[in-house]
Order: sequence, then structure tokens, then C-alpha cells
Amino acid sequence: MKIITRLKWAQWLCVIGVSLAVMLMLGATRQVKQELQRNQRAGEIVSAVVALRYLSLEYAQSQERRSYVQWQLRKDSMQSLLLREDLFKEGEENRLLRELQDNLPLLARHFSELVLVRQELRATPERGEVLHQLEARLFGQLMAKTQDMISDAEELARRSREGVLKAQQNASAVAAGLGLLLALTVLGALALTIRSVAHPLEKLRRGAEMVGSGKLDFRMNMKTVDEVGDLARAFDAMTERLRATTVSRDELVHANAALHDEMEVRHSAELKVQAQLGRLSLLHQMTRAIGERQDLRSILQVLVRNLEDQLPVDFACVFLLQEGVLEASCVGLGNALLPGDAALKEGAQVSIDNNGLSRCVKGQLVYEPDIGGSEFPFPHRLSRGGLESLVLAPLQAESVVFGVLAVARVIPNGFTSGECEFLRQLSEHAALAARQAQLYGALQQAYHTLHATQQSVTREERLRALGQMASGIAHDINNAISPVALYTETLLETEEGLSASGRNNLQVIARAIDDVAATVARMRELYRRREPQMELSSVSLNVLAQQVADLTRARWSDMPQQRGVVISLKLELAPGLPAVMGAESEIREALTNLVFNAVDAMPEGGPLILRTRSTGEHAIVEVVDSGVGMDESTRRHCLDPFFTTKGERGSGLGLATVNSMAERHSAVVQVESMLGRGTTVSLAFPLPQAQHAMPPLEAPATTVAVAEPMRLLVIDDDPAVLTSMSTILQRDGHTVVAANGGAAGIEQFRLSQESSQPFDAVFSDLGMPHVDGRKVAACIKEMSPTTPVVLVTGWGQRLIPEGDVDAKPASVDEVLSKPPRVRELREVLLKVQKVGYSSAS
Repeated sequence: MKIITRLKWAQWLCVIGVSLAVMLMLGATRQVKQELQRNQRAGEIVSAVVALRYLSLEYAQSQERRSYVQWQLRKDSMQSLLLREDLFKEGEENRLLRELQDNLPLLARHFSELVLVRQELRATPERGEVLHQLEARLFGQLMAKTQDMISDAEELARRSREGVLKAQQNASAVAAGLGLLLALTVLGALALTIRSVAHPLEKLRRGAEMVGSGKLDFRMNMKTVDEVGDLARAFDAMTERLRATTVSRDELVHANAALHDEMEVRHSAELKVQAQLGRLSLLHQMTRAIGERQDLRSILQVLVRNLEDQLPVDFACVFLLQEGVLEASCVGLGNALLPGDAALKEGAQVSIDNNGLSRCVKGQLVYEPDIGGSEFPFPHRLSRGGLESLVLAPLQAESVVFGVLAVARVIPNGFTSGECEFLRQLSEHAALAARQAQLYGALQQAYHTLHATQQSVTREERLRALGQMASGIAHDINNAISPVALYTETLLETEEGLSASGRNNLQVIARAIDDVAATVARMRELYRRREPQMELSSVSLNVLAQQVADLTRARWSDMPQQRGVVISLKLELAPGLPAVMGAESEIREALTNLVFNAVDAMPEGGPLILRTRSTGEHAIVEVVDSGVGMDESTRRHCLDPFFTTKGERGSGLGLATVNSMAERHSAVVQVESMLGRGTTVSLAFPLPQAQHAMPPLEAPATTVAVAEPMRLLVIDDDPAVLTSMSTILQRDGHTVVAANGGAAGIEQFRLSQESSQPFDAVFSDLGMPHVDGRKVAACIKEMSPTTPVVLVTGWGQRLIPEGDVDAKPASVDEVLSKPPRVRELREVLLKVQKVGYSSAS
């Protein structure tokens, strides 16, 4: 039989043995896994029963809702475990599982009865003795039942552990038997191989030694019909041919020498090819590593580190060309081994000499095999550090050299031509990658700039749209508050019998009206910086804090109390706080917004603090609430326009308005908040160089003289505004004719001209249907060019062109903003009367 046939038989026997072993081991492993699953299921059941017992004890002691809920959840999870009968199918285990399934509803019923007894005990304490006895009995039954279930579950776990142990013993026995069988199979195959191959090969080895020593008469004489026998007979035939074709020893020596020389040449060529392949592989590896980077710094670091580790070299450095000077951008680790005067630091500058560096920056690869005698600064510096050979490779992209790769070794002639060519190719790849990194960086910067610009434009457009919508709303708001403002001011001026409390309340109303008017006037200016013409005055933050507390009392005191919530506002005002320069109404409005936000953040009530303090350079007012607080993401965006956490109730403009006011006053807004711990909003106003005196709480207004009686025409489409203005003007002694709408006003003026009872002045609203204030003014000027026309508008600054604060519409002599003040009406009538007398004279 052939040796190969024997070996194949041995191979198949081994394959069959291994397959049988694998099948048996898989079966044993499956059995162990199943037993482990049963053990795990039994352990979960034991844990569930023990947890029910613990939760029952906890509920009996604490009677907490949490214990009751956890008991129910644990009972449901245990019930789902008991309903899964896929693992326990043996008779005794199935019986134990059935007992647990039957006992669980009984246990739940006892627990429910215990809960009901607890509830009845709280409802009827007079039955305490009977209910306590019943509770004790139920609790004893509950403990007994859980103890029985624990015993059944532990018995089930014990049986599953025995099953695991038995399965593991079976698996061990199968593994031992299969190992013995496999060992016997391998030993038999080895014995067969040794008997069939080893002994004949040993005889053949001895014969080859004898023939090699010159004994050509040796014969193997083997009669076997396997491969070794064929080899022995071929060996005998070879020795026979050798005897017939022997040559002289000199010819053999000559032929051997020639063959040796040829082998040397081939070996040298093979070494060169292997070196070239190694350099190509290294070039591919380094090019790939460089290509994975996106920034110039990391590309140069990868280039230098790989050169030092893979080529290797004793020194590596990349210079970047900066305004005619080479600057060391990335220096390898070998630089640290050079002496102090020879070592280069990143950022060091090297002048371009007239030798190697000058040729390299022109795009040539420069190899200096021995720099020991060089007189040029850079090679001489490296030579002092013990380096002897130097290669300079240009970093060139798009015919422009932007850097130099310098590598050196400590031995002269340290670089071969292949290594120089490798460095040239590597520098080209690195330069291309560096150029791509620069372009990528420029593209990223352009993208970020474009994105920032887009966000800025979007934000400006949204705020501009908000300003335009707010201007439309301003007209209706001003119309609504005009009668309130006029009547409040008249009451304060004419009613001398007002009580101190009533007068104070009217002053608060007047102040609130002023703030509303100022807010309406600024609604379009949310997206604009502080106007240069904004008038600033000396403002006391302490006085404003007191006023805000009074203005917002209904919001933080009365309205929460209707819901059963108590919010206590506390004022912590720093004595002697310096005054700041600002617009009083704007700051008061901002503080009011902050108080409203604080109240909204305190649905359960709590303390609310309004505090002032000074740091020497800033006067600070703080609103501190104890509400729900904000997370870090919300805190970072809370000042952005349209950002709100109130859902549909919020507009997202409260804090944005506060921030806009702070920007106009060169103040700083700081928001500190944590979830569940409240929020503190601080407004830090810079103190002026020269401190201003604290203003009094209420500065009495200077009385304005009343003009001589005049005949006046008042035109408006709002009956409330028309009535209030007519009443106020008539109270000053003027004759007032009211016209509802622009068309009626023009007709009334025409009739007065025809009846020889002309009007001394005309007050007209701007925004009216069909015929607006501009058309009214134009028609009146056509009929009587000398009659003064005063336009009263609720549109604020939209009437005045942008950038021209002194401009007024054509045919209009004066412009008053709604709500008009009594003082303003008197001042404009005095001015009109004075102009009329001047023109008459």
C-alpha cells in the first residue's frame, strides 16, 4: 500500500474522530446550557418570593404608597415567571411550579385584605382593637404563605442545581472519553508513519552520505512498492549514472565557483528588489497615513514620526517657507538627542544659504553625503550635533515650493540612491496632502463664515419682521391707553380731595401707562442697538425696585393667592446705592418682565427676592426666584429671541427684550440657574465717573400754562380717544368740535370755513379708515394754509423717516405720540398760539 494512501486513511480516521467528538460535546453543552437556564429561572423565582416577603414587611412597617406599588409590580413580574413552563417539565419540578402558581393568588389576596384593613383602620379608628387583631392574623398568614413559597422555590432551585451538576459531570465524562479516543488515533497514525517512512528514510540518508563521500558502489536494494521504495530505486539508478559520467575534481571546483558567483549576483539583485519593494510599501503606508489627516500640523507630524521609525533616520524636520525664511514647523524626536547648541526648536528660523537650501527651495532634491566640512550655517549646525549625511527634499505643490523636508544620519554616505528617490516621492505626496489640508481648512473656514452669516441674516430678518408687526400692534395699544393716560393725569392735577392712598394708586397707574407707552415705542427696536439720541437720566435702582414691587403686586401676590399659592417678595436694597445713567421706563419694564418670569417659574410658590448691590464699578439689581430652574442648554439660549420654555403661552421675547435693554445701556445680563434650585438674573449697570444724586421718589412736574381759549377741531375714529381728548381740552376752556373719522373731519372744517367760524387748530389721528391723517392734513392746508394741523399718532416712529428725527409729513405742523399727555397738549397749543400771533403781526 502506498504511503500516501496510509496517511489518507489516518487523516479520515482523525476527521471522523474529531467530528464525533464535536457532536458529543455540542450535545453535552446544550444539556448544560438548558440546566443553567433552569437554574437561573429558579433563582429568579426565589428572588421574587423573597422580595415579596421583604416588601410585605416594609409595607407593614411604613405603610408607604411606594411599598404597595413595588409589591404589586414584583407580584406581576413573578406571575409572568411562573407562567413560563417551558423549562420545568419533570414531575416533581412541575408540581412545585404548580404550587407556586396556586399560592401566588392567595398571597395577593392576603396582601389586598391587609391593605383594606389598613385603610379601614385609618377610616374608623374606634375599631382599632379588632382591626389590629385582624391585621396581625392577616400578616401572619401572609408571612406563612411567603415562607411556604420560599421553601417551594428553594426546592425548585436545589433540583435545578442538581441537574446542572449532573449535566456538567456528563460533559466531563464525554470530554475525557473523546480525548482518550483522539489520543489513541493520533498515536496509531504516528506509529504507522514512523514504521513506513522514518526507517527507510534513515537508510536513504546514510546512503546519500556514502555516495557523497565518493563510494559510488553503494546500493539501497529495497523491494518495497511504496514511495520510499521508488525513491531508493531512483537513488540506485542515479549512483549508476554517476559512475558512468564522473568528471575531474578541477572541473567541479570551477563549475562550483561560477555557480557561486552567479548566486551572489542573483542574491544582490534580490536584495535590491526587496529593498525597493520595502520602500514602495513604506511609501504606500506613509501616504495612506498622511491622507487620513485633514490638518497641516498632523500631516507633518505623521511624516516626521514615520520617517524616524520606518526608514529609519537619526534626524527629521519639516521647514515651512515664511517670507523668504525657513521656519521649523515640526521637529522629530531625534532632535532631542542633539547637543544644546545644535538642537532645533519648533518655530526656530533658518536662513537660506547659497548651497543646498537655496537649490532645494527652487525645487531640487539635494543630497550631501558628508557635511562634516561644510561652512554653511545649517549643515554646520547639524554637523556639530554628530550628523554626517543630509538629504533636503522640497515640498512643492502647483510649482510652488512652500517648505523643505530635511533628514540626516550620523554616518557619512548614509543614504542610497533608492532612499533619495523614496524621499523625493514621499515629499511630493506630503506636499500634495498638505496643500489639500490647506484647501480643506480654507473651505471649512468659508463654510463656517457662510453659516454664521446666514444665521445672522435670518435672525435680523425675523427681528425686522417682528418690529414691523409690533408697529401695527402699537397703534391699537396706544389708542386703548390714551383715555386712561389723559383721565389719570387730569385727576392727579384737578382732584384735590384725593386720599394719599388714592393719589399713590393713580401715580402707580400713570407710571405704568408711561412704561407701556415706552414699551410700545420700542417694540420695533428689539433688533437695533441703542440709538445715539436716546435720552439718559440719573436713575436710582432702589427706587425702581420699590416701584416694580408695587406695580407687580397683583401678579406675585393677589393672583397666586386665588390658586392657594403664596409667593413672598422680599426687597434687599443696598443703602446708599449710587445712581446709574439710563432710561427709567426701560429699566422698570425689564425688571417687571423678570419678576413676571420668576412668578411663572414658581407654580408652587416660595420666596422671591429683589436685591440691589454695588461692586464699585457696577450697580447690580438681581431677581432671585426659588422656582423650577433651567438646565444648562436652556440657560445658554434663554436670551435668544423667540426662545421660550412656556409652550404656546410664551412668545420668547421677554428675556430678549431685557437683553436688548441691557445692550442699549451698556449693561451686562447674567443668568445663573439649576434645575430644581431656582434662577438668579443679574443686571449690572456701569456707574458713571461722576456720581449723580439720588432722585426723589416722586418729582413734581412743572406746571404748564394754559393757552388762551381757542376753537379746536378733534378728528379720530376711536370714540374713547375722541371723547377723552375733547373733555380734556374743554376743561382748559377751549371750544372743541369732535369729528368721527377723516371724511367727517374734512367736511366739518369746510362748513366752519363757510360759516365764518374757522378753527384755530386741528388735531387729527393718523391711522383712520378710508381717509387717514395725511389726507386730512393735505385737505385742510388746501382750504386754509395758515391753520395749524397737529397729528396725533399711535404708530410711534414709523411716521418719521429712518435717520431723520426732525422730519415731519407734509402739511403737518406738529406730531404728538399716543397716548398724549395733558402737558404735551398744552405745550403744543401754546406753541401754535405763539406762531399764530407772530404771523398775524
